[in-house]
Amino acid sequence: MRMRPTLSWTPAEDLPPGTTDPSPVVDVLGAGGVLVLSGAGLSTESGIPDYRGEGGSLSRHTPMTYQEFTASASARRRYWARSHLGRRTFHRARPNAGHRSVAAFGRYGLLSGVITQNVDGLHQAAGSEDVVELHGSLDRVVCLSCGVFSPRHDLARRLEEANPGFDPVAAGINPDGDADLDDEQVGDFRVVPCAVCGGVLKPDVVFFGETVPPSRVAHCRELVREATSLLVLGSSLTVMSGLRFVRQAAEAGKPVLIVNRDQTRGDRHAVTRVALPLGATLTAVAGRLGVPVDDGDGG
Repeated sequence: MRMRPTLSWTPAEDLPPGTTDPSPVVDVLGAGGVLVLSGAGLSTESGIPDYRGEGGSLSRHTPMTYQEFTASASARRRYWARSHLGRRTFHRARPNAGHRSVAAFGRYGLLSGVITQNVDGLHQAAGSEDVVELHGSLDRVVCLSCGVFSPRHDLARRLEEANPGFDPVAAGINPDGDADLDDEQVGDFRVVPCAVCGGVLKPDVVFFGETVPPSRVAHCRELVREATSLLVLGSSLTVMSGLRFVRQAAEAGKPVLIVNRDQTRGDRHAVTRVALPLGATLTAVAGRLGVPVDDGDGG
């Protein structure tokens, strides 16, 4: 399925109001078999902004589309300059209380799986296992010609060597790893080719307008079928890539719960939406379930 470049969403109907009572989340997690679907809102407390929340990056930034990236060498130069700088912030980001709570729920056998729309790897850094990265990962790079995958840190080293002294000051960082740079700051940034065949390199992430691999979608649909409920964390569900799993769960009669401060495109399919901050809410839920959450310092 091709991921549409949907950048905004406006409710076309009156949606159920959110609640500030996390008890429904406690109840479904206590019953076990919960499938988590997380979005950019889960990583905001780690210093990575979301797209559409208050102060979201879409107010100042239009994400690169697959069509633009593949058609234009100048677009690729702009992307890699911004992404190379933005990676430094991503590399410094650490899991927050929300990520650590999800990992704790998994360790205690309360989850059937985790699907994330995020590309930052923070679920895995917090200790979650078998995470399905729906939109890929910024830690990998793929060649569009020969298909070879390589670690992002290898590319980062090569870009550093090709662009000594490149260190502009960015206006902001975006959820896709881009730093906000203008054309003058991008300048004559040098893009390096695939080390194997000389082809075009692309991060192993699903750009807007690109197809999510069908095998990955099928795996996620199977996870929804196996789960007893679906818990959405920090996603506006604006794009169909995540919303389809909410619809699937609801059509199958499985409870859908959403923790997101703002309205989402999936609210009408949900039993409830808890309109509270994620980190504090999930930590409180863990406390009510007697599940200890790491403090972030290895404790």
